[in-house]
Parts: sequence; structure tokens; C-alpha cells
Amino acid sequence: MKLSALLLASIASSSWAFVPTTTTSPAFKTVMRMADPVDKSMRGIDDGDVFDPTAGDNPALLRNNYDGVWNSQRARPRRNRKSAAIRGMVRECIVTPNNFIYPLFIHEEDFNTDIPSMPGCQRHSLDSMITEVGESLELGVNTFVLFPKVPDELKTNLGVEAYNPEGIVPRAIRMIKEKYPEATVVTDVALDPYSDQGHDGVVEDGKILNDVTINQLCKQVVCQARAGADIVAPSDMMDGRVKAIRDALDSEGFTDVSILSYTAKYASAYYGPFRDALDSHPGFGDKKTYQQDPANGREALIEAELDAMEGADMLMVKPGMPYLDVIRRLKDHSDLPIAAYHVSGEYAMIKAACEKGWLDEKDVVLETLTCFKRAGADIILTYYAKQAAQWMKEDGLY
Repeated sequence: MKLSALLLASIASSSWAFVPTTTTSPAFKTVMRMADPVDKSMRGIDDGDVFDPTAGDNPALLRNNYDGVWNSQRARPRRNRKSAAIRGMVRECIVTPNNFIYPLFIHEEDFNTDIPSMPGCQRHSLDSMITEVGESLELGVNTFVLFPKVPDELKTNLGVEAYNPEGIVPRAIRMIKEKYPEATVVTDVALDPYSDQGHDGVVEDGKILNDVTINQLCKQVVCQARAGADIVAPSDMMDGRVKAIRDALDSEGFTDVSILSYTAKYASAYYGPFRDALDSHPGFGDKKTYQQDPANGREALIEAELDAMEGADMLMVKPGMPYLDVIRRLKDHSDLPIAAYHVSGEYAMIKAACEKGWLDEKDVVLETLTCFKRAGADIILTYYAKQAAQWMKEDGLY
């Protein structure tokens, strides 16, 4: 009999088989069928001279009162995994939509534009943004951060469009707050979307000017607060900007506006798709003189201590998955809430693998978000916020 015929006969006569299941991945999954009872004494199952783990002066296994093979270990962690109910009861980290901040890309057009490097994401018109916010609120996602694509003709080195009260971000804030006052609106604080240099700050002779940039950021946050922003999130990484922003907000009476500081924002290669979305690639060089070196972990603790001392309410690590160790370091050293940004490159990698059928999208996304929580993140910025909330709802997780 040929090997293939033998294999088919073996599968047909066995108590298990590979059965295709309906998933987001075309891969086959193993499904167990009812198996015959197992003689737990394990006697007589082998022919010939086969090692018996229960025999000899120093046996690897003993036998219990019923002659079954027995590992005498008392502590068995698998007991806490034996059913879904028990696993749920002892689960250490639970992610819910309340943990999410949903990043939304917006532009001035009256139509949406797909972002090729971020499948499933779009630049939204302001009307579409309102629809997206409403649908997300119904799923339990309550917090949104806005990222604008600014027309090139409005970009300058000083980034003055960043504090135009009739600019796209202030108008978007007012629209959300008017339609959905219960929504929490977060704003990005940096000059790169508004800069003709493509950098987070004001440029002179190829150098990013720290204090001049902070001057502009203070104007930006006051403009955003006046429009109704609940939280401002400085992502620029200028030294001392949190203190200046806190003082600017407080002096204008916005003592209740929170600061979510990009505390440990690394000069990462994972940001490419985001920069595609906003057309905000650096006009020259890179951002290594102000964003952190990916090789440094302890440096994040310096930034965290300074941000907390200067008045930050929450601390962020960006990117997320490659920097779980930094999330844990900040969690262990700070009493402030910690945020993780599941950035565009991480999102794009998952999308690409799932489109190839190499990963199950739902399973890997929910596992990834749980990993952020396990590492110590209280808040997760993710482009999967709405979709993950839908999956959680379908699974009855909240």
C-alpha cells in the first residue's frame, strides 16, 4: 500500500483528525474528537525493551493507590487553567474598551482617503470623524486622539497654523464636543504636522530649537484647550515642555485639562506608516537629537521623573510592543498612569501577516493588547480600538 493510502487509512480509523474551521486565517486547526479511555497504569502498551519511567531504584514517576502513573508534585499550576471559568476567575490582566484611546486621522477634504500602508485606516473628513466617534462610543471606546493632515500651503517653519483657532483640530474638537459631550478628546501637541521642515520643532541651521519650539507649543495647547480638549499630549520631546505647558494652561484657567506626556518616545523605525498618513516625514535628517535612543532603557526613567515633577498626569511609551520592558520600568518607578502606543508600524505588520494568512488577526490583536496591560500599561493607544471593542463585545467580554 502506498504511503498516502496508509496515511488516509490511519486518519480515517483514528479518533482525531485535522478539521478545517471557519476563522480569519485559511490555515487548518486541529480539532480533537472523542478519544478512547486511557489505561493510566500505562502497562503493556509497548513491545520490546522500552524504558519504563516507573521502574528501577530511582524512578522518574511513581504509582498512585490505583496503580496509575503518578508524578508526586503537589503544586500543579495547570489546576488554575483547567476550565474557562477558572481561567477567567484568576486572570491577572483584563483589557476593556475603557483602556483604549482611538487615534483618528483627519483632513480638510469632504471625502475619506485610504492609507495604503495602514490597511483599514483612513484620513477622515470631519463628518466621517463624527460618525466614527459615534460608532466607537456605542462599543465602549470613549477617548479619541486627533492627528491632522495639514495642507502644504499652511505649513511654515514656525508652525503658526498649530494655534489657528479656526484650524482643523480646534474645529474638530468643537464638533465632537457639540455632538458627543461625553467623549474624551485628546490632542497631539507638536509642530511636525504644521512644519514645512517635517520636524517636531522650529528649525535653524539644521538644528531643532528647544525653547523657541516650546513657545509655540504653549500657544498650541491654549488654543486646543479653548476649543474644548480634555487632554493635551505633547509628543515633541523638547526638554522642559511639560512644565511650560502646565503653566500656560493654568495661567489661562485650564487647570482641569490633563497632560498625557510622550515621556519615552523613541527615535524608532516603526513610525513610517503614520508619517505617510500625515505626510509628515522629516524634510531632512532624522529625529535622533530629540527622540530617545532605542538602545537606552534607563534614560526613560530620567524623562519620567522630570515629566512627573513638571506636572504630567499620565506618561506614555512609544512604540509599544518593542518597548514592553520600558513600560514595565515606568510602571515600577512611577505612581502615574502609564500609556502604551501601539504604533503604525506594529499595526501594519499585523495587517500584512494576516493578509498573507500567516496569523489569525483577532487572536493576535487581542493577545497583543493584553501584553501591553500585563507589562503595566493602564492606557493603550491603538488603531485597533474600535475593531477590538467589537470583538470583545461579540465574545461577551464586557
